[in-house]
Amino acid sequence: MTEPSPDTTQQPSAEEIPSPEAAAPVEEAAPLDPITALTQEVERWKDMAYRSQAELDNFRKRSAREAQETRAYANADLLRALFPILDNFDMGLEAARAESEKSMIFMGMSMVSRQLQDFLRESGVQEIEALSKAFDPNLHEAVAQEPSTSAPEGTIIRVTRRGYKLKDRLLRAASVIVSSGPAATPEA
Repeated sequence: MTEPSPDTTQQPSAEEIPSPEAAAPVEEAAPLDPITALTQEVERWKDMAYRSQAELDNFRKRSAREAQETRAYANADLLRALFPILDNFDMGLEAARAESEKSMIFMGMSMVSRQLQDFLRESGVQEIEALSKAFDPNLHEAVAQEPSTSAPEGTIIRVTRRGYKLKDRLLRAASVIVSSGPAATPEA
């Protein structure tokens, strides 16, 4: 018979291997009282119902706010498309005024101009006041800067195109010419 070689390892017997139950201490969960378990379940469902109700209320408020905002600003694109037409109409009105303020054409165009201004006001459109105001880049678009002895630097001295707001939103910025202050005198 041959002896086992010294490099061969011997496997432990089944009796020597510790069982997994013996390796970890056994922790038994305390059995829950059925009434306590049901009470916890009821509380969990109540909490979920309250949260769902709050989410639904927030959704309804948000939807109502968005619908109101949509109605308030629904005509913004139509009004923006109307502004170039108003600009051209105003140029025609000025040309008719230059010809004669007593002409029938000027009087008729003046009536239409008043109707248009009333329509804009009823629609919630406000003209942006710009002349002699401080330049505000949120409301005005500077197209030029000119020296002026009568207006301090940064003051609007002319409006080249009127600007408009719909309630609190800017529809079109006013195009303006801004004072650069008094003209610099060349030194000799």
